[in-house]
Amino acid sequence: MIAPRALLSLLALTAVFASSSSSEVEHMNEVKIMEGHTLLSSHHSPLPHTYIEYSALPDSFDWGNKDGVSYLTKSLNQHIPQYCGSCWAHGALSSLADRIKIARKAEGVDINLSIQFILNCGAGVAGSCHGGFHTGVYQLIKEKGFVPFDTCQPYLACSAESDEGFCKHVDTTCTAQNTCRTCSTFTKMGGSCREITPFPNATVAEYGGISLDAEKTMAEIFARGPVAATVNAGPMHSYDGNIISDVHASKQVNHIVSITGWGKDPATGKQFWHVRNSWGEYWGNLGYAKIELGKNILGIESSIAWATPGTYTVLNTPCNENGKNCAGTDKKHYETYVDPSTDVEAVQRSLGML
Repeated sequence: MIAPRALLSLLALTAVFASSSSSEVEHMNEVKIMEGHTLLSSHHSPLPHTYIEYSALPDSFDWGNKDGVSYLTKSLNQHIPQYCGSCWAHGALSSLADRIKIARKAEGVDINLSIQFILNCGAGVAGSCHGGFHTGVYQLIKEKGFVPFDTCQPYLACSAESDEGFCKHVDTTCTAQNTCRTCSTFTKMGGSCREITPFPNATVAEYGGISLDAEKTMAEIFARGPVAATVNAGPMHSYDGNIISDVHASKQVNHIVSITGWGKDPATGKQFWHVRNSWGEYWGNLGYAKIELGKNILGIESSIAWATPGTYTVLNTPCNENGKNCAGTDKKHYETYVDPSTDVEAVQRSLGML
């Protein structure tokens, strides 16, 4: 059952997103709250805005270049090998994977998470190729207890209801093989596909949202990492690489991206969000955009979602190439995420507040 306050929030969000399907919207509205998404937040740790003073935050900060190091995972393109309206999954999992990379101090090989698993198993809670919601992804991961690495289930841009491209010929049911699998060799040579278990995965510890509050969003990003955000994608279709500052553009959202930080334009003094899209690196500034900060331009500050990792695989039990001998669930193979909110003074010292 949905708590009364959560129900009111859900109804308000639904009204905003439903209105974005008006005739002025050229593309499909990819923002959709599924019936099974009944828990918009689940957290208990102190939230960064409660212990970070806005005045202490720097004018510019981006996890893509923090002290010369990028803590961001790879850019993605949701629209290949065919069109799929899965921006909500890309934004949610990219920002979660970034937070794992931040926790690992950018050491080792990047951990990238399986968006296709979310499409295979999240239709009722998270979404499909016809839309979904960022916090629905986090609820799904908490309910399932994991999200596999993307080498378990690479992105196909298909979900059960989609008949776009080759999707009608693809099995996207939520099965063990469609969670993590490998195929040994060509079938004419006696090969077969089988599920892999256990498999490298990550979990979600806590998640939540921020609405129409740039200062809280900046504090969240600074302390814990990138976030997912709803946005009106219409003006972004022909984006020229400059700061989007049109206060008259519609704030009715239909797309989800991630925000990796913020900057300040030296010529105008405008602050802007560093926005990572999921349309490929041919688009925008190698897949990124700049949207003016603090004015809810394009609705970018309407609905921010964040999640903290729980655990993530750092060492696997080696399996044979055909996967037949995979075994072992020793917890030493996992690292547990340490939430910066458990050491408030360390965050405050980094900002010169102490």
